[in-house]
Amino acid sequence: MKARSCLLLLVFTIAGEFTCGEDTIRLPKQWEYSAALISPETRDEVPSRAQKDPTLVQHEGRWHVFMTVKLPGRSAIEYCSFDDWKKANESERIRLPLSESDYFCAPQVFYFRPHRLWYLVYQVGNPDSKKMWVAYSTTNDINQPHSWTKAKPMLDGGPSDPRTVGGLDYWIICDDSRAHLFLTSLKGKMWRLWTTKEEFPNGFRDCELALRGKFFEASHTYRVKDTGKYLTLIEQSGKRFFKAYEADQLDGPWTPIADTRQTPFAADTNIRPAPGVSEWTDNVSHGELIRAQNDERLLVDLSRMRFVFQGLREQEKSTKSYGGLRWRIGVLTAAE
Repeated sequence: MKARSCLLLLVFTIAGEFTCGEDTIRLPKQWEYSAALISPETRDEVPSRAQKDPTLVQHEGRWHVFMTVKLPGRSAIEYCSFDDWKKANESERIRLPLSESDYFCAPQVFYFRPHRLWYLVYQVGNPDSKKMWVAYSTTNDINQPHSWTKAKPMLDGGPSDPRTVGGLDYWIICDDSRAHLFLTSLKGKMWRLWTTKEEFPNGFRDCELALRGKFFEASHTYRVKDTGKYLTLIEQSGKRFFKAYEADQLDGPWTPIADTRQTPFAADTNIRPAPGVSEWTDNVSHGELIRAQNDERLLVDLSRMRFVFQGLREQEKSTKSYGGLRWRIGVLTAAE
């Protein structure tokens, strides 16, 4: 399938300016972080080195968390479920049998109402190519972790599909008529592909460069309740933190509203431990907002903002390789 030419959407802004007009999404100025709630599990076989890239929904009174687990020589997706975050770290970890690949990770979970199915979207290494699949699995029962179907490609990452070169952290969000697939490509580019909701999860023929800026990976996009606006969060490298951009529609244009370390969405400059919590992170990496509902529209309520993220102390990076970093999962709660 031949990709159509990509279109560049230009967003003009003064570097470092914090945009704050009447119609701009209002974001927290300060966050408090919980203790680390999901940590690498101590076990003799296939020990966990890191818990990363959380995606989650609350369904029928239980939290369902899917995350990357870093194992010796490979990355996979693990699942756990609990009714109270205090029980998260003790909940059973189940490695999902989605793929035989040594690399499948960075999941996103949502309920797709037209199909009456839960979808898990993630990236999978392709042994026959230097590229990767944008893959998906489905189930009609999120409570049954072994019911997920085997990985199938949305984009196969093969030699005839140049759009996945360097791409990662794939993210689906739908409006009334289309399913939009966002991804980042490490060099300050966020891409958007789209298909009709009738064709989903196939039909991603159209592609454009949606946003260019000083960011890195993990672009996550949401519809903001009661505003008609969309919010995109994107991670910056180095000491990890998140920037924020807004748009009136999913095809942009995207305007920065919190795009520096001094005025971020969430960074070491505006997070602090909650009362009684010891300092354990100054990195805010690959996180997801807790949504107001679980379907493909990805609605969030800014009056009740919580952000589930992976963290660690910056000083830990100097003693280990990236694959050996002990990422843990915690929750940011808006404080101001």
